[in-house]
Amino acid sequence: MTSFACKVYKAVMGIPFGQVRTYKWVARKAGSSSAYRAVGNALKNNPLPLVIPCHRVVKSNNVLGGYIFGKDVKKRILRLEKEIAVCLTNKK
Repeated sequence: MTSFACKVYKAVMGIPFGQVRTYKWVARKAGSSSAYRAVGNALKNNPLPLVIPCHRVVKSNNVLGGYIFGKDVKKRILRLEKEIAVCLTNKK
């Protein structure tokens, strides 16, 4: 695993539950703002996709992008996380 991939995984781990960030945002956090394609490659090789939440990374135009378990699963996970985040922050 490269040091850049480690920085990518650390940045992705910092994305709050129920939220998304762009590949460009992750690249900037990893120290190389123009390396958004390299971010995609690092996430494609994510050894722990259930722990390192790469599903929270989307393209700049908010299109989902790829996911190891498929785009439909990515979409469902993100929708579920958003619903749970609303429940957790609801003060009723």
